[in-house]
Amino acid sequence: MKAFISVDLEGLPFVVTLGHLNLKGSLFKEAREIATKLTLAVTDELHKNGYDKIIIADSHGPAINLLVEDLPECVELVRGTPRPISMVAGVEGCDVAIFIGYHAKFGTEKSTFDHTYSGGSIHKLEVNDIVVSEFLLNGYTAGELGVPVILVAGDAQLLEDDVKKHAPWAEPVILKHSLSRFAARSPSLVQIEKELREAVNKAIINVKENNVKPLVTKKPVKLTVTLRDTHQTDVVSLLPIIKRVDALTVEYISTDMVEAYKTFQAIVYLASAASNMLKHM
Repeated sequence: MKAFISVDLEGLPFVVTLGHLNLKGSLFKEAREIATKLTLAVTDELHKNGYDKIIIADSHGPAINLLVEDLPECVELVRGTPRPISMVAGVEGCDVAIFIGYHAKFGTEKSTFDHTYSGGSIHKLEVNDIVVSEFLLNGYTAGELGVPVILVAGDAQLLEDDVKKHAPWAEPVILKHSLSRFAARSPSLVQIEKELREAVNKAIINVKENNVKPLVTKKPVKLTVTLRDTHQTDVVSLLPIIKRVDALTVEYISTDMVEAYKTFQAIVYLASAASNMLKHM
């Protein structure tokens, strides 16, 4: 059997400052160690339960966060960016998916680092008129490929807002209770590791009892993207497949979630390039 794990950083315990999130950050080493420790706990429990191949997608920022020297033989690591279907690259052909370190969507009150995919570009993302978080974006894409999300570990508000509503079969593990955008209360790593291991075993029982299912949306897929600034919309709307809805919003239709995700990634890169271009004008 083959399992897939997608690992982000913003929803991890104790990660509360920008210094945790970038390669030159003063606390990046701490965040890497936390991410690796929790991922290894999940990997170990999956392997004990018969998953002999585990694909891990290192999915935050430049996607070079996990400490590779600690990864066991059963693991293959997806690393680096850009890559097709981004945070769920490698999910194809897997039996189950687990998301670790996930956070709430942009505009969520009392949620550390609330954003949706790109804090500098995306104000709101909708899939078939449903406002989505990264959990839903990635969950729909995994579901398109027939892979159910069976466990989500991250910010309590994400679990309450999105996971409970859209994927009630997924085992939830709270890694932090956010107090503000840059403050949170987290259990000890010892307690979290215990809860993660227990949740993996519960999730696998759910799989065996057919109590999980892929998270899917209807096709064709309409994506509505609200950007952060009008100059970004000006550039993105030059694409012939894009319909501009208003000053900040564009939309497009894709045949399925995989195609929709790839186009969305291109939109984010274009929006970012438009912002960077202004710095040199």
